[in-house]
Amino acid sequence: MTLRSDTLRKLAQFDTPTICNVIELFDVRPRNTGYMDGRIRANFPELPPMVGFACTAAFRSGAPPLSGDAYASFIEQVRRFESLPGPAVMVFQDLDDPPVGATFGEVMCSVYQAFGSSGLVTSGGGRDLLQVRALNYPVFTGTTICAHAYCHILHIGEPVRVGGLVVRQGDLLHGDANGVTSIPLEIADEVAEAAEAFCEAEKRVIGYCRRPGKKTVEGLAAAREAFTEAMGQLYPKLQRW
Repeated sequence: MTLRSDTLRKLAQFDTPTICNVIELFDVRPRNTGYMDGRIRANFPELPPMVGFACTAAFRSGAPPLSGDAYASFIEQVRRFESLPGPAVMVFQDLDDPPVGATFGEVMCSVYQAFGSSGLVTSGGGRDLLQVRALNYPVFTGTTICAHAYCHILHIGEPVRVGGLVVRQGDLLHGDANGVTSIPLEIADEVAEAAEAFCEAEKRVIGYCRRPGKKTVEGLAAAREAFTEAMGQLYPKLQRW
């Protein structure tokens, strides 16, 4: 599915909770699905939102690979970037439980970023965090591990499960300090368009609470009513969903 040329740029202007809120308006999936759980956390929460298309792989480091170079599949991953409609988000499922070695370090992240990747997510661990932070490359992990052990990549491009979320090759992902969510491709353009209006509607309540002076329940109720009215103007745009 082809997205509008400016959709990714627009999505990157909003935090992940806002994106989740807007997705809910379209009622295309249950509200308790579509995002990673608290096991996956941003290592650099101060960085801007990460937006891109999943490039999936399974990872293991608890035992040596049966054959071949442990990093051979790493080159194949980069080659697959060309088939994605935009920047790649590397998504690894660590099959060791608990994780044994780090999924990534400075070298891998440098290569991924050089070929246009916008970030990395792993259910396992990462290392070289200070060096990766200097790259301004967002990474989301389940833990931190100093050694890579017998790290090797298994299948590439197959569905993986990370933080309770099944991620498929090419899924559109959005992540920031609050976590990682998927965005259904069929509504991605509309989510990007609606996010600004949603934030403006929220300002009716937030603005009232933050302005100087005494607050009243009546004033809060009026602000809430203004929010509801603004949302009512937004909802007609979503009726086809």
